[in-house]
Amino acid sequence: MLNRKTIFVLTLSLIVGLVLAGCGTQAAAEAVATQAPAVVSSPQEAPTETVELAPTDAPTEAPAEAAAAAPAATVSFTNDVMPIIQSRCVKCHGGDRIEEGLLMRTYEEIMAGSENGPVIMPGDVGNSKLVELITSQKMPKRGPKLTPPQVQLITDWVAAGAPNN
Repeated sequence: MLNRKTIFVLTLSLIVGLVLAGCGTQAAAEAVATQAPAVVSSPQEAPTETVELAPTDAPTEAPAEAAAAAPAATVSFTNDVMPIIQSRCVKCHGGDRIEEGLLMRTYEEIMAGSENGPVIMPGDVGNSKLVELITSQKMPKRGPKLTPPQVQLITDWVAAGAPNN
């Protein structure tokens, strides 16, 4: 009898947990849904036509322009990128150990590349070996992988032309 009672309590707890988790997800989705129309419906000149055209025109153009301008203005090699490199890359690419001939202690060393050639192609994320290796999580080999925000910072920095700022 104790066994059935324990199973019943566990099953009931599981069901209640799933219901509550579903309610939290639904509430979050409703919160996002209620925020979106408020942003879209802010222009009050033409209620039907403007509301339909603004969401299709504005999001396709404005974010592309903002994305092109944002990395150059916001990502700093010294303040954003170098701390990540020092904490995750220099152990194998700068101390007593120098893997693949790639030194990563300074901006100049990083831009010089490795024995296999350049690792950063300024402005060309698709052809930058460093971005490829951290995005695929092949690097760093030892220790914790870079977090998505860290990968994004380095990618944005390369996309912005890899400035020494």
